[in-house]
Amino acid sequence: MAESNIKVRIQKFGNFLSSMVLPNIGAFIAWGLITALFIPTGIIPNESLANLVEPMVFYLLPLLIGYTGGKLIHDQRGGVVGAIATMGVIVGAPDTPMFLGAMVMGPLGAYVIKKFDQLIEGKIRAGFEMLINNFSAGIIGGILAILAYLGVGPAVDAFTEVLVAGVDWLIGAGLLPLTSILIEPAKILFLNNAINHGVLSPIGLEQVQQGGKSILFLLEANPGPGLGVLLAFMLFGKGTAKRSAPGAGIIHFLGGIHEIYFPYVLMKPMLFISVIFGGMSGIFTLVLLGGGLVSPASPGSIFAILAVTPPQGMTYVANIAAVLVATTVSFLISSVILKSSKASEEDIDEATKKMEEMKGKKSSVSGQLNNGSMPAPASVNKVVFACDAGMGSSAMGASLLRKKMKEADLGITVTNTSISNLPADAEIVITQEELTPRAKNKLPDAYHISVDNFLDSPEYERLITSLKEGITHEQEELVDYSESGAALEEETTSQEEDLLLEENIFLNQSFETKEDAIRFAGEALVNAGYVKKDYVDAMVEREAITSTYMGNNVAIPHGTEDAKKAVIKSGFTVVQVPEGVDFNGEKAKLIFGIAGKDGTHLEILSGIAVICSEQENIDQMVQATTAKELKDIINSN
Repeated sequence: MAESNIKVRIQKFGNFLSSMVLPNIGAFIAWGLITALFIPTGIIPNESLANLVEPMVFYLLPLLIGYTGGKLIHDQRGGVVGAIATMGVIVGAPDTPMFLGAMVMGPLGAYVIKKFDQLIEGKIRAGFEMLINNFSAGIIGGILAILAYLGVGPAVDAFTEVLVAGVDWLIGAGLLPLTSILIEPAKILFLNNAINHGVLSPIGLEQVQQGGKSILFLLEANPGPGLGVLLAFMLFGKGTAKRSAPGAGIIHFLGGIHEIYFPYVLMKPMLFISVIFGGMSGIFTLVLLGGGLVSPASPGSIFAILAVTPPQGMTYVANIAAVLVATTVSFLISSVILKSSKASEEDIDEATKKMEEMKGKKSSVSGQLNNGSMPAPASVNKVVFACDAGMGSSAMGASLLRKKMKEADLGITVTNTSISNLPADAEIVITQEELTPRAKNKLPDAYHISVDNFLDSPEYERLITSLKEGITHEQEELVDYSESGAALEEETTSQEEDLLLEENIFLNQSFETKEDAIRFAGEALVNAGYVKKDYVDAMVEREAITSTYMGNNVAIPHGTEDAKKAVIKSGFTVVQVPEGVDFNGEKAKLIFGIAGKDGTHLEILSGIAVICSEQENIDQMVQATTAKELKDIINSN
């Protein structure tokens, strides 16, 4: 358990370091290209344009890292103070690119201003907020910049010199290839970011300043070791692993997503030997032929590597040779291991799950290996319904599935939200078919389910069956959350009286078009004091995005997410249309106009969803002759 905690902490630390660097890789590449092109030994030397090189590496790149690190801690305000503090280390060590210093001062500056903000929260008199915010950021940032100039900058400069000297010694002693013993397993265990972005990249950039290139950028980015493993699976693998290896090889080598080959190694741990010796042989080739890059290659695609390879001497030949040699060595060793294996078929799904457990989250590329299969049921904690506004259809769908989850005794949280607010920890996301592409773009790591009928979809039963068959963990008490995050409470008569009044139930209506029906429901909400008049246009706009027809002859028109500001208070209107009105080829006979504010409408909407899931109840409401009769049917849940 202690080892696991240490590994998780290292992963988190590495992820934090990479989160400071990766968003700025474009700037690193721009600097690398300018360096490769215009310095005196570049492809097209240009003394004037070469003046860009030093300001970018000494000022632009460290400031971007410092700002990004600060923003991670305390948003925009943290980013500004982090950048101010970073300026102190830049000026305090003018001969060294302060990437390590930026990684220290950016987050530190943000942490200090965050603690200050927490200390004064609620204590500033009205009208003085902007004054206090601006001066506190300036004063704290200025003090930290001075401290960084006097102490942190020189200290980081000295530390960097020690690291560079250590790397030079490893190269001189011919020991640099041995780093693969650490780096290759660290990649697969997701510990590489702490090494790569915390140590190798800053030292590599220092070496570029001195020699125009650095071998350190290729210690981790070389795609050869992983490609060798995947080639061996293409020829000598079995089952799903063999079939999926070609696609994985393309993604790995051309796309630069190394994570795709990790499950193959985890499936047969002996393959760690392959990637280690592949990495060692690649580094040996780089040292022998003088390879290196002018900036980090991220992602580790062969295209990215070639793009930041400097033109000096035999560097292109050295880098390409290093990839080929690493691939060959890894392939030969992997082939021997696979051919001598007694297993009848590799379980790539199980290996992928193991990889995701080590990573601590769902893999963005695992769907390429297991064809997008549902996450392990025992690991599912949250199912999220999502629609455009997170107000109506998603709330009804979540209510139905929540009820089914309770009946199946599954301790899984079911929530609803708008697509733009999808939580990162959602394992399963359910959306209408038209909205699924948007949801996948927002949350690609989740498992997505498309439905065309929120009220009566067979997907619910399939999901419940899958979860029931796989749930093995001890059941926890189910806690349901509304859109605002508060626990849902049971319905109360008083709430219903406030939200659904008999005078807002309209019987025996008929409409030529669905827009007419939507506007009628919207005007009823306006007249009842639930919304402002512009909410009606937003309801029509919402319908144009995707249909609000729910199935079972029910439609629930409501406004867009932006229209929430036009909602005065939560409320409903019910429009009975016995002959039906066309909603994209479907007949809606009951139209529930919805206005939701702060999640207070969700309790009664939950009840409506349950009632409307049964066609018999719909028929009774369509045949109701009084508003009271229709309301009593809704309240009978």
